[in-house]
Amino acid sequence: MRCEARFTGRVQGVGFRATTRAIARRHGVRGWVRNEPDGSVSASIEGDAEAIDACLAELGERMSGYLRGVEAERFGDERGCVGFEILR
Repeated sequence: MRCEARFTGRVQGVGFRATTRAIARRHGVRGWVRNEPDGSVSASIEGDAEAIDACLAELGERMSGYLRGVEAERFGDERGCVGFEILR
């Protein structure tokens, strides 16, 4: 499964991407996270549904003070990511 997520709020310049990568690696999911020009952060997370849910839940808890909103869409396919990386 793949989840494409967009996080809004004060999510740039606060360690959001590094936190996302650490949490994703702990939950064994693959994908990437990157800053967007509009001040949001986007992520693509691949793995089983339970691991993706756990990853998003922990990220929401850890970064709750910075988040205003999360939009997430799930897809049945994966793009074959290896590891979890911060894109520039």
